[in-house]
Amino acid sequence: MNTQRTQEKLTMLKLHGMARRYKTILDTPVHQQPDMHTLLALLVEAEEEHRIQHRSDRYLRKSKLRYDALPEEIHCIPERGLSKEHFLKLSDNSYIKKGENILISGATGCGKSFLSCALGRQACQHGYSCSFFPVNRLMDELAAARIDGSYRKVLKKIEKTPLIVLDDFGLKMLDANSSLALIEILDERYKKGAVIITSQLPVSKWYDLFSEVTHADAAMDRLTANAHKIDLTGGSLRKG
Repeated sequence: MNTQRTQEKLTMLKLHGMARRYKTILDTPVHQQPDMHTLLALLVEAEEEHRIQHRSDRYLRKSKLRYDALPEEIHCIPERGLSKEHFLKLSDNSYIKKGENILISGATGCGKSFLSCALGRQACQHGYSCSFFPVNRLMDELAAARIDGSYRKVLKKIEKTPLIVLDDFGLKMLDANSSLALIEILDERYKKGAVIITSQLPVSKWYDLFSEVTHADAAMDRLTANAHKIDLTGGSLRKG
């Protein structure tokens, strides 16, 4: 048997996980190499692991998360407003399956965006695509999309993403078009996709960000229904 040729064919067929595992097995002493059935199982397992990791890496690249945040880097203490139990509950991604939202508020520098990025990374690693949007930039992009005719296409893309992160909500008031766009995004995602929102303002103040009262009622009703609320406390983590 030409094992080198087999390796080349696996690579040519883009079975990279299999190719690497096959090479590893060939490098072990002959008397330690597995039987045919075990070998096949090991190769299939290696290919599955490779594809899962490749998908996760692709999702992470496309997510454009603001921070390369790891779950183990999150400070989980009750005094900060986030217990370890609460964070672990969110880290299992069940909120995405249920279409629930996470609303994170707190002062500048307290770690809101970092927390949202850690949850976004966790989602990507478990097979959910994620998109990170600074709110003001997203609204500018949607305004431009209205002009060039791609508005519906952009909304459809957002709708298909299991998790979206809207960062720095509340830096400025939402005009009528922006609030309508937000309502459309939330309406299409209701119980089908999850939204993480970060804001310096407490959730109770978000109503005041809408120029139209009816828009505020519609958006906040969709946002807060079955939502997980996290109010981070403490000083800036950027200091020192």
